[in-house]
Amino acid sequence: MCIGYKGMKTAYLDELKHPLRIGESEIEDPAGDEIIVRQEVTGVCYRDILTMDGFFPRVRLPIVPGHEIAGEIVKIGPDVSRFKVGERVASLIYIPCGQCEFCRSGRENLCPNKKTFGELLDGSYRKYVKVSEKSVVHVPEGVGNHEAAISACVTGMIYHAIRVEAGIKEGETILLTGSGGGVGMHAIQIAKALGARVIAETSSKWKTDQILAAGADHVVYSGEDFSRKVKELSDGGVDVVLESVGKPTFDSALRSLKTGGRMAVIGNVIPDPVNLPLGLIILKGNRIFGSISSTREDMKKALELSAAGKVKAISNMEIPLDNINSAYEDIRNRRNLGRVMIKLE
Repeated sequence: MCIGYKGMKTAYLDELKHPLRIGESEIEDPAGDEIIVRQEVTGVCYRDILTMDGFFPRVRLPIVPGHEIAGEIVKIGPDVSRFKVGERVASLIYIPCGQCEFCRSGRENLCPNKKTFGELLDGSYRKYVKVSEKSVVHVPEGVGNHEAAISACVTGMIYHAIRVEAGIKEGETILLTGSGGGVGMHAIQIAKALGARVIAETSSKWKTDQILAAGADHVVYSGEDFSRKVKELSDGGVDVVLESVGKPTFDSALRSLKTGGRMAVIGNVIPDPVNLPLGLIILKGNRIFGSISSTREDMKKALELSAAGKVKAISNMEIPLDNINSAYEDIRNRRNLGRVMIKLE
């Protein structure tokens, strides 16, 4: 039985390395701890493109892509106790099991049993989405739909990487790679909100003015070794690197670290291996670590920053679902500034 919305416009990934298909779907009534959320917008993540390209072997086909979920609750299952119809919520990009050692310790982003939207669960490229009470948090007053939608995959994920994992402190300097994209433009704001000095790297010089307007203190450009310029701007090296690109920027970003500096790796847009100069890492006492996704606590912190006006969603593209395949090409070719958002109808 559906909730009264049949013929819902939906994007499907039917076959890897092929364009998405626009079709229709409907949603069954929620059971157990399930919640039905009505969305106004959802974001497009580069992970969605990598999924289409075949880099996530667990993906179940056909699948509805997308994992940036927020909106109003329209229906709840019989076991839901902490949320009510009419409340605004945002969801993690996955549903955690709630029982493993990581879930019990508040590190549900590491849950080995989690099911990710757009990979094993139908995702957000449609108006209504079914989530779980285990995956959602309340959206505070004053937070817009765009900010709510990106609070798990973008702002919560960034908060987790630079505050929880890298432990950035007020007054420290951070280098952000890929700073003009959907992650980078929001990483600038979060780093500044946490009191950091920001050096932003980009491969798109046309984005310089917007990157500075978002709060960056300096901009450097890829295409060559930018570590010397970073060191000049940071008195010998940065305290923290947030690496969101991967191979094209990794070596220069690593060499931009000061002695004792740390690098949080969150992105790999070209899934190729990188070279690790072990002697350099050892002699400088650098730390390199991966940071994955966000927890509900990270989302709450990110939403608090948005409620306080310190983090705003940045996007130069809000598209109808029909234009999703052309939007993918725009992202591949770096035509987007900030997050590409889908307006759902």
